[in-house]
Amino acid sequence: MDNNSRKPYQLVSREWKKEDTIIKVKNSIIGGNNLSIIAGPCAIENEDQIFTICEFLNKHNIKLLRGGAYKPRTSPYSFQGLKKEGLILMKKAADKFGMAVVTEVMETNLVDEVYQYADIFQVGTRNMQNYQLLRALSKTDKPVLLKRGMSSTIEEWLLAAEYILAGGNEKVILCERGIRTYEPATRNTLDISAVPLVKALSHLPVIVDPSQGTGIRELVAPMSYAAIAAGADGVMVEVHNNPKEALSDGPQSLYFDQFEAMLPVIGKLAEISGKRVDFDYSREVIS
Repeated sequence: MDNNSRKPYQLVSREWKKEDTIIKVKNSIIGGNNLSIIAGPCAIENEDQIFTICEFLNKHNIKLLRGGAYKPRTSPYSFQGLKKEGLILMKKAADKFGMAVVTEVMETNLVDEVYQYADIFQVGTRNMQNYQLLRALSKTDKPVLLKRGMSSTIEEWLLAAEYILAGGNEKVILCERGIRTYEPATRNTLDISAVPLVKALSHLPVIVDPSQGTGIRELVAPMSYAAIAAGADGVMVEVHNNPKEALSDGPQSLYFDQFEAMLPVIGKLAEISGKRVDFDYSREVIS
């Protein structure tokens, strides 16, 4: 191959590896012919909240639990998370219901602490180009869910992933979560076109976060369907037992009945796309 035709990212590219990367996390498989749902609250608030949400998700056999213990917020006066207490509560609830924990790590000095409780490290949009953090995560043996920076190009996103693979950790999940544009009607502009484009460029699994991507709960379901139709390997959505009282991102958090209504459609879209699911979307269970 002509060196001039090579992408600036190498290890994450299809030129390096033709087959899809598949990541196993406890009882879940992300990538390949599998369609995953990661669900849970934006932030862990208290024990009753996280156990109530986990019990509900477990009814539908959702195996991947999202939740923030350390919360990077635009305002210094907003709820910043329960920190280590939140990690402990999340792990306790996840273990009870047989779920894997997906939670954000914000700083290099927190990697060891979060490692004890997380099954998947999440790197948020603000830290996508925190190269010291990416290098630290590259030395771990746990998957990293790498969110696209709010103003980042696809090339910059893939180069951020390259930092993790170059350091030795090949278990990276890419997450499209919307980018900042001139349009103020939604929180971000969810770039659905990034899904098929990145899947053509890279072997890494690609999921979509329509909760962060739109900031509006009524848009979460249709954008989830669009993401799956575009070829996403999964969606990550915010679900809360009482969104009106949520301490973080209540307006984009789904009510339980809204989440349940999504599942049969997602299941059917998975069937059409030839993908397997590990959650239960039967109408009998949902009703």
